[in-house]
Amino acid sequence: FVTAKLIDECELKGYKIGGAQISTKHAGFVVNANQATTEDILKLIQYTKEQVYKKFNKEIELEIEIW
Repeated sequence: FVTAKLIDECELKGYKIGGAQISTKHAGFVVNANQATTEDILKLIQYTKEQVYKKFNKEIELEIEIW
């Protein structure tokens, strides 16, 4: 399965927690929309994982890259 597709099907594109946001262009990316903290990013990742699991009963794995 493709993680971004599952996130998109949960209608999470553009969803924000604090300054962290699921990209509106590609659901597989978390972007810094407004001075996101580490806590914002981790909460957004956790929320996203929970929503995908609730809807599809699938656990998604992170592919982390630091730019």
